[in-house]
Amino acid sequence: MDKTDKLRILKNAIRSYPDFPEPGIIFRDIFGAFHDIVALKALRDLIVGHSLLLEIDLVVGLDSRGFLLGPMICMELNKPFLPIRKEGKLPGKVTQQKYSLEYGEAIFELQTEFINKGTRVLVVDDLLATGGSMAAAIQLLQSVDANVVECLVIMELTLLKGRDKLSVPVHSFIQYDD
Repeated sequence: MDKTDKLRILKNAIRSYPDFPEPGIIFRDIFGAFHDIVALKALRDLIVGHSLLLEIDLVVGLDSRGFLLGPMICMELNKPFLPIRKEGKLPGKVTQQKYSLEYGEAIFELQTEFINKGTRVLVVDDLLATGGSMAAAIQLLQSVDANVVECLVIMELTLLKGRDKLSVPVHSFIQYDD
């Protein structure tokens, strides 16, 4: 099966829910791909195949769906995984980054004991929308002198122009313009 077939299988497995969580929003749900083993294997092949092209030392997954994707990459690349979590969820020494949401603010945290100056990082998540959480993750990693090589997402909502807020390359497999 080639890349085009894998992308088609993955896209067909992603479910769309109109008017969720509020009217006018179309929620794209990656969990349909996790329910379909053929789609999940296609997803794994796509993210691992792309990640093999990058020179990285560490995979960082964003709270919370990035936690599902990052370990798939780590196992195949033999690289460690580190989560970026919402405030108050990580023990030990952490550093923080505040960011804006559509309706307020949140704080991301990163355990600093597991990352060194110059570490080459791949940041993964399921979706790039407005770019606020991904931009905060980049700022957080750069604040501890990590080098963010790329942000890898499965889906991108292109109309929201989240990519424009990011200071590093972004790779998305599926783009939605609605």
